[in-house]
Amino acid sequence: MACVVVVGTQWGDEGKGKVVDLLTEGVDGIVRFQGGNNAGHTLVVGGQKFILHLIPSGVLHPEKTCFIGNGVVVDPTVLLGEIDRLAERGVMVGPERLRISDRAHLIMPWHQALDLAREKAKGKDAIGTTGRGIGPCYEDKVARRGIRMADLVEEEILRAKLEEILPEKNFLLEKFLGDTPFTLEEIFEPYREMGQRLKPLVANVSLILEETTRRGGTILFEGAQGTHLDIDHGTYPFVTSSNPTAGGACMGAGVGPSAISGVLAVAKAYTTRVGAGPFPTECLDQVGEHLVREGVEYGATTGRRRRCGWLDTVILRYSARISGFTSMAVTKLDVLTGLPNLRICTAYRVRGQLTQDMPPVGYGLEDCEPVYEDWPGWQQPLREVRRWEDLPEAARRYIERMEALVGLPADLVSVGPQREQMIIRRAPWK
Repeated sequence: MACVVVVGTQWGDEGKGKVVDLLTEGVDGIVRFQGGNNAGHTLVVGGQKFILHLIPSGVLHPEKTCFIGNGVVVDPTVLLGEIDRLAERGVMVGPERLRISDRAHLIMPWHQALDLAREKAKGKDAIGTTGRGIGPCYEDKVARRGIRMADLVEEEILRAKLEEILPEKNFLLEKFLGDTPFTLEEIFEPYREMGQRLKPLVANVSLILEETTRRGGTILFEGAQGTHLDIDHGTYPFVTSSNPTAGGACMGAGVGPSAISGVLAVAKAYTTRVGAGPFPTECLDQVGEHLVREGVEYGATTGRRRRCGWLDTVILRYSARISGFTSMAVTKLDVLTGLPNLRICTAYRVRGQLTQDMPPVGYGLEDCEPVYEDWPGWQQPLREVRRWEDLPEAARRYIERMEALVGLPADLVSVGPQREQMIIRRAPWK
């Protein structure tokens, strides 16, 4: 393995953190390349649960270096809080363990205020953002009026940026949205202090990654969210503000496409979604309740209950086309235990027409009726299983059908939340 990208295939929450944690053993560096603290990766290591929002999952491996790429939007209060909480649990995060791109943009207090005020103003038409300021921060990045890590660590530049930007933001908050404006001093001093704390970690991440690969080192690229939340290729407008697909790794980390040697798809054995937006296979019955309960389907960042439904291979095939997957990791197979019958969506019926791809032009997922195959379930618990051959026959057949419908081998199959509860059929990092 030279450089591998880990991508979510659904609407996020597929279990990418656990997969990255496993693959980290075979790499030199781990890069988070997009998104912000609107995502959360939950890891269970040695019986301890760790929830990470900005720092890559590989931070739990002391000999590895983690990177936050230029494509990530960073809330410094959240990042420092995460560093402090890890330190309290014996995980010390210094420059040898974490580097932050000097080009990464900052989430500022007005971004969160604008995010919340806009959602409130939309009422029933709100799209269900996390309210963390992610979207407004990306807006400022594209509009060329953002504040970057390089600005945060230089006091004079930080003050000048605040003096330039605050009047416009305060006008929007106070005059348009009826919210409370900010003063320069209430922002400058705490952010100046945070900049000094973070300064030793700030670096030219793109250059370090190039130096690593030039000397034969290996890099793992960790995305947040999932393909169908991609700003370009997701279920717009119910999407995030960045590109969590494989192509986003190049732009969000500062590497060329030729550096990527593999793309690992991460898919749950069923489907979940948080917030508003179309969801053809959603189960609003006892099956949905089973998946929520057994899968502990609550957001690591917001605590929101996830919407749950049957496996949808139409959206997986679409994800495979967008990111060029080379293999697949299937997570949470154990959650299906106890369901007498299982369903797999293989196609959609759209206004009387059958399609095995996304809806034709002029239609959306909300117009789609799922077409299902029915498969037998299993009753045996899976969490103690460590070999593919020891899975119940019905579980193996379910995964094999998933492989055939998506057109990818399932190299990894997760049967529980612990690091060791992963069946490795083939090693994707080789």
